[in-house]
Amino acid sequence: MLSELSNRLLDLIIIGAGPAGMSASIYAARRKIDTLIITENIGGQTNWSAEVENYLGFTMISGYELGQKFYEHVKKIDAENDIYDLELIQNDIVVDIKKDKQIFVVKTKLGKEFSARSILIATGAKPRTLDVPGEKELIGKGVTFCATCDGPFYYDKTIAVVGGGNSAMEAILYLSKIAKKIYSININNDFKGEMAMADEINKLKNVEVKTLTETLEFIGKQKLAKIRIKNINNNKEEWIDIDGVFEEIGYLPNSEVFAGLVRLNKKGEVIIGENNDTSMPGLFAAGDVSSVPSKQIVIAAGEGAKAALWIYNYLLPK
Repeated sequence: MLSELSNRLLDLIIIGAGPAGMSASIYAARRKIDTLIITENIGGQTNWSAEVENYLGFTMISGYELGQKFYEHVKKIDAENDIYDLELIQNDIVVDIKKDKQIFVVKTKLGKEFSARSILIATGAKPRTLDVPGEKELIGKGVTFCATCDGPFYYDKTIAVVGGGNSAMEAILYLSKIAKKIYSININNDFKGEMAMADEINKLKNVEVKTLTETLEFIGKQKLAKIRIKNINNNKEEWIDIDGVFEEIGYLPNSEVFAGLVRLNKKGEVIIGENNDTSMPGLFAAGDVSSVPSKQIVIAAGEGAKAALWIYNYLLPK
């Protein structure tokens, strides 16, 4: 099957199988666009949300389960190849893309090569992490990256928000209505962002602001129990009992492979137009890797569907 795929000119290669990529694949397949998805994993950032309560049709579902629901839908389409044209390659990543005249040539980490008339970049983003002991092991077990996704599950709990920019301040203001106690852990000497938000935070009685403070370690077995922090001014360390930590130190779009191919903004996001088109004809982008400002599962899924519709128009004979 792979050799056959390598030898034929595809209509579309979708890079990534998060909400944007999987949504796009279904819309593409239903329009008989000969499509290949190449992805490292299924679900993308959706998997990081412990529970999702704001995706239409599900009053509550874990992020992993929602990603699997998307995957089941895609597999159903994949199994109906007599009707639709859709293939999926997992556990591989795209490492190089070149355009020869009107054809894109894609190479993967495992040495595979495919050709297509169009490309959809749907590689999502990854959160900036602290890279401290215990962090990796406790992701989804008290360490999280999305206040709007996971905040409601910390009602009347003690939590911390790590970061000092606008995203951290927005998270604190949102979580202050939910949590019993919030520690604001900021390595800088003040908030860096809109001072109006900082002024609001400083008035909140359930927020304790710790500036010039570094997060050193996450502690817990089955779930997060404590964090170890240090005041970088006097080197004094402290252990805090905690139910959850929200890391809000920014996100990095997974756009490195495309940096020399399409225009990126200052954040490293792929700049797109209203039709999900990029600066290179035939190459489209959707979801959190793109310059769309709002980053939500439902928005990524919608953007993927929209991108597929415009790709269909692009592929029509001119």
